[in-house]
Amino acid sequence: MYSIVLIGFVGGLITGISPCILPVLPVVFLAGAHEPHGETPTSSTETASAGSRRPRFSQKSRPYRVIGGLVVSFATVTLVGSSLLSLLHLPQDAFRWAGLIVLTTIGVGLIVPAVERLLEKPFSRLPTRSVGTGKSGFSLGLALGVLYVPCAGPVLAAIVVAGATGDIGIDTVALTLSFAVGAALPLLVFALAGRRVAERVAGFRRHQRGIRITAGVVMIGLAIGLVFNVPAALQRAIPDYASALQDSVGGTDDLTARLDIGGIVTDENRELSNCTDGAEQLQSCGTAPRLSGISEWFNTPDEAPLALSELRGRVVLLDFWAYSCINCQRSIPHVVDWYEKYRAAGLEVIGVHTPEYAFEKVPANVKKAAERLRITYPVALDPAFSTWTTYRNSYWPAHYLIDASGTVRHIEFGEGGYATSERLIRELLMQADPTATLPPPSERSDTTPTESTTPETYLGVGKMVNYRGPTPYVAGPNEFRRPDTQPADTFSLNGPWDLDYQGATARGDSSIGLDYHAKNVYIVVGGTGSITVRSDGADPTVIPISGPPTFHKIVGSAENQRGRVDVTPTPGLQVFSFTYG
Repeated sequence: MYSIVLIGFVGGLITGISPCILPVLPVVFLAGAHEPHGETPTSSTETASAGSRRPRFSQKSRPYRVIGGLVVSFATVTLVGSSLLSLLHLPQDAFRWAGLIVLTTIGVGLIVPAVERLLEKPFSRLPTRSVGTGKSGFSLGLALGVLYVPCAGPVLAAIVVAGATGDIGIDTVALTLSFAVGAALPLLVFALAGRRVAERVAGFRRHQRGIRITAGVVMIGLAIGLVFNVPAALQRAIPDYASALQDSVGGTDDLTARLDIGGIVTDENRELSNCTDGAEQLQSCGTAPRLSGISEWFNTPDEAPLALSELRGRVVLLDFWAYSCINCQRSIPHVVDWYEKYRAAGLEVIGVHTPEYAFEKVPANVKKAAERLRITYPVALDPAFSTWTTYRNSYWPAHYLIDASGTVRHIEFGEGGYATSERLIRELLMQADPTATLPPPSERSDTTPTESTTPETYLGVGKMVNYRGPTPYVAGPNEFRRPDTQPADTFSLNGPWDLDYQGATARGDSSIGLDYHAKNVYIVVGGTGSITVRSDGADPTVIPISGPPTFHKIVGSAENQRGRVDVTPTPGLQVFSFTYG
């Protein structure tokens, strides 16, 4: 825990001195400098009177309240914002627009006192009115925290991955809060500097009305600048002098391991640790945890839910999958074969669909993908990662083999091991019914890649780990430019793109350059239009795209090779990732 907090805090400090903080510095400085409406003392002796102690305390604590609000909203939005918006079926930039509205409203209130008083009316019946726009910086901090998205680094990437997979434990919360505090400390220095200047410089005390108007104008200006993505242009003009420090903090994989992503250990799942991944023989790993938090079932009678307790006497295979996951797509044909071959002999398969992306939470998309993959066994939708967490799972795909008594006997993470899994399925079926007649084993070949390939490439902000280009990779609309040279196993963007925590949306003459090492390359893309693929000087190929996001093969060769592919999507298409095989 201590090392996680230290990594988060140091990573936050490095982010807090990066170019990302520049756009909000004037707002933070002036927030500390101006005194709330109606609280300016007329002389220094007033600060000694009982009636003026609360105003002066309010002014002195204002910088801390601004930064406190920023830490709270930034940590919340970073960790659970994307999942919450998906759950509420709201656009992924809803928090950003809410922050812009709040920031603009506060700015107008600073300029026009009548507006400020109007905004404070809802709070007038509360024991203290310090939550109003003029008397507290907390609401301003909340707005800034939503809008303040720092440069992507390994700490922020690990936090976003944990939030996206629903694996939010105490370590993840500690990492998020320590990162937010570290990133906010440099801003607190500016807020305190603003307050100090206001206290020491007589001109600031005499011209508080002018300071308030200036602060309001700056806040409105920041909001307008964010709408038109001016801060991104500022970041492009200034070298990211903190990037090397960010890389030194530690990789995302290391942080993921430290966070122990895979669920919280409870009495229900504690014995799963007795199972070794991919063991050659059956093991005993405790009673299978329940299927929890399932929002919908299909491929069951009347789409009724199933409980593992109802399947006693049958051998059960739980398959955790996500339909856009290329590893799952290579694994599922084996699972389909086992279900068709051994169902009559007592095998039941349940596909637990746990989404990696927001679009994979849409039931209609999952059903369509299941039909395409020839899945006829029951499918349980686990959008809140409840069953995923109960099983302490961390992989797509993952197989949990349960015997007829309800005990977990074998676990297989990732692709491969199909021959062993089928042999153990047959062994459990014969244990359950020694008189059963089993068909011959499957002869389906194992297509799991055995050579190293380019790591899976994500285009979502926060999950991105192998982008190369001169343009900062930050959320919102951006104008990208290709690098002069592109390293191996990286991607770059060119032209106008709109980035969010799910992927990248083409907005005009947009393209992606990908340097890869693999036999096959797949792209996950959604929308209506087409992508034009140019691979190593070959004639361009146009692939029509229509409907919800799914995978499309864009490169295919007989063996692993290094290559370069350029993808040009029509405007409006959203690209989520590249996967390799």
